Parts: sequence; structure tokens; C-alpha cells
Amino acid sequence: MNVDIRLQVVTMLPRLRRFALSLTGSRDRADDLVQATCERALRSAGNWEPGTRLDSWLYRIMQNLWIDEIRKAKPRGTEVPVDEVHDLAGEDGERSALARLSMQQILRALEQLPSEQRSVVSLVCIEDMSYREVADILAIPMGTVMSRLSRARTALGALLQPAGGAADGRLGG
Repeated sequence: MNVDIRLQVVTMLPRLRRFALSLTGSRDRADDLVQATCERALRSAGNWEPGTRLDSWLYRIMQNLWIDEIRKAKPRGTEVPVDEVHDLAGEDGERSALARLSMQQILRALEQLPSEQRSVVSLVCIEDMSYREVADILAIPMGTVMSRLSRARTALGALLQPAGGAADGRLGG
């Protein structure tokens, strides 16, 4: 490989970096693109014809590498640094822990209900069945379903009420 081309590539680095920055909009990605361009150019130095413009040849290599990068990234979506994103999709650890604690408290409170109330709450609030479906399953009048559900909600509200707080008596359904 001609030592002259290596020196010319080195002198082109500031211009290559400016061009890469204009393509990528990111210093880190621009540096990666410049490095990939230099690697490809030095590996393919035999393809460059002395006497032609080296800068045009290098820019064309960079442009092609960038287009390849865009094509590869398209199915993956846009790359965004994690520290720039505030609302990442995923599980909120605090919210999950509180939900598990709340669920444990609710299950303990459900266990304290009489079985006929517990079954109505389970079918209406957990299984999301209509009052008519619950009445048919339990072979009781629909009015009895509503009455048991009302008493169960009141009892659960009292059992789940924080010390000194007021329960609003609502639960599911």
C-alpha cells in the first residue's frame, strides 16, 4: 500500500469527521463512521486511482457505509440513548412492588370474608362475570348476588382502610 494515501487520509480526517457529523447528527456515531470509512479505504486502497480526487472517493465510501447503516437500522427502529429517554416502556419496580403488596393485602382481606361473599366477589370482580351469570352459577337470585357483593365491598373497604383513613366502599364490579 502506498504510504502517500495513508498520509492523505490522515489529513482528510477533520473533513471526514465534519461530513460524518452532518450525516449522523451524533459525535459518537460520526466517529464510528469515520473509522469504518478509513478502514474500508485503507483495505481498498488499490481501488483508488492516483490522480483522482481522494476526498470524493472517501466521501463516496462514507456515504455508502451510512446508507448501509440506515438500511440495517430501519427494521430495528431509531437508536436513542437511554439517558435521553424519560418514559421508557417497561415495568415500574416501585409500582409493581406496591401492587404485589396491595394484592397480598386484598387476598388476606378476601380470606376474612364469609365464603358466600368471597365467591360473589371472586366471580364478579376477579372473573368479571355479570350479576346474572353469578346468580346462575351459584343458583341464587340476582338480588342476593347484589346484596352479598355490597356487603363484601363494605367489609373489604373496612379491612383495607389505612389507619385513620376513610374507605370509599368501592371495589371492582
